[in-house]
Amino acid sequence: MYRVALVAFPGIRAFDVSVVTEVWGTDRTDRGVPAFDLRRVAPDPAPVPMCGGLTLLPDRTLTWLHRADLIVVPGLDDHLTPAPAPVLDALRRAHTRGTTIAALCAGAFTLAQAGLLDGRRAITHWNLVDLLRTRHPGVTVVPDALFIEDGNLWTAAGTAAGIDLCLHLVRTAHGAEAAATIARSMVTAPFRTGSQAQFIERPTPRADRDADTLAAVREHALRHLHEPLTVADLAARAGMAPRTFTRHFTAETGTTPLRWLLDQRLAAAQKLLERTDLPMPEVARRAGFGSEVTMRQHFASRLATSPRAYRAAFSAASAR
Repeated sequence: MYRVALVAFPGIRAFDVSVVTEVWGTDRTDRGVPAFDLRRVAPDPAPVPMCGGLTLLPDRTLTWLHRADLIVVPGLDDHLTPAPAPVLDALRRAHTRGTTIAALCAGAFTLAQAGLLDGRRAITHWNLVDLLRTRHPGVTVVPDALFIEDGNLWTAAGTAAGIDLCLHLVRTAHGAEAAATIARSMVTAPFRTGSQAQFIERPTPRADRDADTLAAVREHALRHLHEPLTVADLAARAGMAPRTFTRHFTAETGTTPLRWLLDQRLAAAQKLLERTDLPMPEVARRAGFGSEVTMRQHFASRLATSPRAYRAAFSAASAR
């Protein structure tokens, strides 16, 4: 069973605790999602106070961290809340062991307090980026990502980006189908890349019609991923010039049309590799890559693996 530790101490955000609990603390094995063992870990068994009159009851102490496959540090209501020394020491030991550690939102400040982010790239909420730079100058702060990884340490931007990172960690460890099943039950988008902007421009009333048009274009593209779609094709369907289309598309989604298309094709290929035993050339064709070579190149650059290795790790046949 995949073991996840939620690190708890006074001042952590109830929202982030809820996200972690929803992703890893709900039994979805009847829908094909792996079994998770989520534990609330604190320096001692005393209830942990949170904002809004809420409390969290730990069920393990910090000694359990040596058993965890993944450690998640929630964000903080007051981003400068100092973590207890035993928590910082335990995080340092876990990192030395090679355990994956993820911090949501201002949880990056906790990792920085532990010295784990010195000389590494990290992200936090866009409104806290300058403060993180000032308080921890040894951290290379990336200003416009949703989440980022460096040396087995993951950090995420604010609020909804924590959901994106948690689903990405599920996808990385258990495959795209498991992450998509959890996302469906949470009624949220199953896949936003970490490279997307933290926030997107909200359309003005005049732009509402364009937003509807672009949604229809994206729906059309998803139904025709196997075709050699181009930005010019999508722009023509939206009735816009390619430059205008790209500008509106990026403002609405936080990513470019080409990057969005690639993300959808990767997701489609992952699903085919997990669910079917189709030969690689057919998977590449159906996902719109054109050739197995092209698909392999994109898997290597974006997922740091090959299609064959991905199938071996995550296919239903392999699981059986």
